[in-house]
Amino acid sequence: MIPTEIHTEIMHRLAKTEREEGVRILLAIESGSRAWGFASANSDFDVRFIYSRPADWYLAVDIEERRDVIEYNIIDDIDLNGWDIRKALRLFKKSNPTFVEWLQSPFKYMEVGTFAESARQLLPLVYSCESGIYHYRSMAKTNYRSYLSADLVPIKKYFYVLRPLLSVRWLERYGSAAPIEFSKLLHLIEDKTQLLADIEILLQKKSVALELEHSKPVASINAFIEAELERLKSMVPLREQNLETLSQLNALFVATLREPWIN
Repeated sequence: MIPTEIHTEIMHRLAKTEREEGVRILLAIESGSRAWGFASANSDFDVRFIYSRPADWYLAVDIEERRDVIEYNIIDDIDLNGWDIRKALRLFKKSNPTFVEWLQSPFKYMEVGTFAESARQLLPLVYSCESGIYHYRSMAKTNYRSYLSADLVPIKKYFYVLRPLLSVRWLERYGSAAPIEFSKLLHLIEDKTQLLADIEILLQKKSVALELEHSKPVASINAFIEAELERLKSMVPLREQNLETLSQLNALFVATLREPWIN
């Protein structure tokens, strides 16, 4: 849950962004560990948003050179930044995992117009499970090698390995973009009783721990991670047919820019 006072401040900053930048925020969500379901006691609030500008702004010779992000310095626990709609849709076409996760966040601060829901409806057509498997496998391998091979390991990094590994299992089983909530992935290992029990204990520890708190390695979790990384080492995902989705994304872009701005 997002504390009421934090939610109010986030909404204030989003409104200020619209006023000062002259943009329309189409979708604003919570990303990161809070959306994934394993926040620490002092986790930041990672607020991400997609915005559009007036249609004429995009009719420019120098459109490629124009800034397509809005970023703010982090001055407290609220980390706020966003992408222009054109940048977001160009990345969506490539199954960008960040944008795909933003679309699926369970914590929404704003959702204006039809953009977000239309993008979600396109997700099964646009998303590449092949790209997803390569992304999550690389994420798991990198975090494991970097953080989980010591005598004491950061608790949160276990989930930065487990979540991508379970996301690969989801992609293998269901052939669709994996949900971002960690709890929705756990049924994929429901036959591993001890592993599930140890993950639950670790989740409880993380919920009351500070962000950088360390713990001794957990044997059952390490064994699962190592086995999965070994299994995936030689895995070659099925190459998917490259469906032409640019026309649908262009249509979504144009339809969004044509929507009236409502203050």
